[in-house]
Amino acid sequence: MGRRYLVTGGAGFIGSNFIRHLFTNEPDATVTNLDALTYAGVPATVAELDEHPGHVFVKGDIRDPELVGEVMPGHDVVVHFAAESHVDRSIVGPAPFLETNFVGTGVLLDAALRSEVPRFIHVSTDEVYGSLPVGSATEDHQLDPSSPYSSSKAGSDLLARSYHVTYGYDVVVTRCTNNYGPYQFPDKVIPLFVTNLLQGKKVPLYGDGVNERDWLYVDDHCAALHLVVEKGQTGEVYNIGSGAHLSNLDLTRAILEHLGLDESWIDYVPDRPGHDLRYSLDSSKVSALGWAPAHDFTDGLEDTIAWYRKRADWWEPLKRDLS
Repeated sequence: MGRRYLVTGGAGFIGSNFIRHLFTNEPDATVTNLDALTYAGVPATVAELDEHPGHVFVKGDIRDPELVGEVMPGHDVVVHFAAESHVDRSIVGPAPFLETNFVGTGVLLDAALRSEVPRFIHVSTDEVYGSLPVGSATEDHQLDPSSPYSSSKAGSDLLARSYHVTYGYDVVVTRCTNNYGPYQFPDKVIPLFVTNLLQGKKVPLYGDGVNERDWLYVDDHCAALHLVVEKGQTGEVYNIGSGAHLSNLDLTRAILEHLGLDESWIDYVPDRPGHDLRYSLDSSKVSALGWAPAHDFTDGLEDTIAWYRKRADWWEPLKRDLS
């Protein structure tokens, strides 16, 4: 019998791609997918995952101790993606981010410890380190979050670590750079810009577009996570990044070039509050486990745009709901 996974947030972007990665690379695995189907949890994604016999979907909130306590027993590993994750939404309304990202993580950790689930992987973000003018953050870099979202993730990272320190529980934390690829909700920058342009609309670029991010194709992130499940050291933190640093303006230009469009399609809009200038991770620790990204940015972006061209059936209903 294969490994039994509990994946939280598996109806979302990275979680659903991780489940697909598991079924491709660990075909005898079984997955319980716990997701509340809030705005970024997509029922159509769940329906596709349900085509695999090893997938079991449970609609539920990670903040619900009774439900989590019922679902948790019998699994070999928890991979915890479930989070409110949109920075702009956290600025407008922080409460759901604090409740889901911190309190919900605590509910999961407590249930996993009580149920004696052998391993817990807590998936986090490079945003907990804050903006780095130069250089790259190692795993022991000071946490300096800027938004309610990144602050809630930093708090949940520390809470996860506390379960290792206090209880000796096998918890591993990962922190990743910006992901892109199929099944990403169309309010994030790459799918938003691609789908806007496919619909003949301009793209809203914050400020002057100098803010810089490191872009990682989602399946490369999933491969790193799968490796951490198997080889990551208990109590450790692993950064996961590709080194594909681009300013938001250069990212926008790359998308326009792929679609054969010019910069007249850019609509410069006022910058958002607390917009970090630059993120960058040192990923040498996870690389030492044997991981390296398999996709360069140009090819990954081309594949991503091709997917959104083909899958209007998936994203058009989501964009209608956003408007």
